[in-house]
Amino acid sequence: MRLDLLSALNEARARRQAAILVTDLQDGSQRLVQAATLSADDPLYPELEKRFRSGASGQVEAPDGRAAFLTVSVPSPRLVIIGAVHISQALLPMAEIAGFDVTVIDPRTAFASEERFPPRVLRAEWPDEVLARTPLDAYTALAAVTHDPKIDDMPLIAALQAGCFYVGALGSRKTHGKRAERLMAAGLTEADVARIRAPIGLSIGASSPAEIAVAVLAEVIGALRQSNLPTPGGAR
Repeated sequence: MRLDLLSALNEARARRQAAILVTDLQDGSQRLVQAATLSADDPLYPELEKRFRSGASGQVEAPDGRAAFLTVSVPSPRLVIIGAVHISQALLPMAEIAGFDVTVIDPRTAFASEERFPPRVLRAEWPDEVLARTPLDAYTALAAVTHDPKIDDMPLIAALQAGCFYVGALGSRKTHGKRAERLMAAGLTEADVARIRAPIGLSIGASSPAEIAVAVLAEVIGALRQSNLPTPGGAR
């Protein structure tokens, strides 16, 4: 690999940005494509777009018949859970099994205790303090489940501004309507707010915390792996 491509790839990895090294299997030439600058004019655009989602490397054929190998480098997906509640206790182990790096944030020490959550994932602080140290990005999902606007609203705004691949919030449609009013009053557009999956989770009739956690994780995985998802019905 050329030194300039290696340097660019390492820089992308350090910034948690996705990149694909395209190697022409006929002449050995290489180029680096980054997700942030992927163009629909690229001859491999459909395959590159799909690989950025799947994270899978492999051989492909260009429209001109030339074979290429795609070496895909995408950040490990993260799930940031706002609220150390019962749903979060069920969601944490399932999300880790599915390959997500999980962080649970809640300033309420009655909930955010080491008896309820392992110290390695728990941040008993206000979300703005945690997110200032570890910013959100396009390979991060955020699930806000406290039902408390003082805790949920700021990270929801931050997630939408950062382009998180999934942004979900617990609450009924009535609750979300009031939330939408607050967020738009804070400067978000109607299109921004429309990106929030609320009520959170796939519409599977979930009622218990564990069932809601399953619905949320399924929706998060769908948002990561699929380009077109059905409108969520969600858990309340």
